[in-house]
Formats: sequence, structure tokens, C-alpha cells
Amino acid sequence: MAKAINKNRDRILWTEENSRSGPKRIKLNLLILFSLLTLFFIGGCLFYVWSRIQVIQLGYEISNALKEERALTEANKKLRLEIATLKSYARIEKVAVEELSMSKPKPDQVIVIR
Repeated sequence: MAKAINKNRDRILWTEENSRSGPKRIKLNLLILFSLLTLFFIGGCLFYVWSRIQVIQLGYEISNALKEERALTEANKKLRLEIATLKSYARIEKVAVEELSMSKPKPDQVIVIR
């Protein structure tokens, strides 16, 4: 490397003896830039595909949750119907008379609670 001093002595300029390294450096910089852009593009594509897969997977989970909700709603309706059937006065009276050998009370034995 040769050292060149300008007339004002306020700057020192460095020059390289081999002037052919300039185009090689530009090619290397372009190769690095192209490689980085390619990596970012591939990374972006992979992120896009991953996000689409996540959306599809969440769609399946939502679908399964909705099926489970429908099944639980149907089971709830059946249980409410069974409770209503078991609470019916006709059934209770039938069980009391037939299985427990109870008799109907006389009118003076009935106390109405409000």
C-alpha cells in the first residue's frame, strides 16, 4: 500500500496497489446480498406455509369442538327430559302405591304448604 499525503496535510489517503480487487469485492457483495435475499424469501415462504397449516389445524379443532358441543347439548336435553319424567307426580304416586305400599292420604291429613 502506498501512502499519499495531500497538500493541506489534513488527510491521509490510502490506495491499494492491486486495483483489480474492486470488481471482486463488488461481486462478493452482490453474492452476499443475493444470498441474504434468497434466505429471507425462503424464510418468508416457510413462515407462510407454517401459518396456513396452523389455520387448517385450528379449523379442525374448532370443528371437533362444535361436534362435542352438539353432543353435549343433546345429552343435556335428554337428561332434562329424564329429570322431568322422574319428577312427575303421576310417577311418584305410582311408585309410592305399588312399590312402597302407601295409601292415598285422607283430606284431613293433607297439609298444603305455600
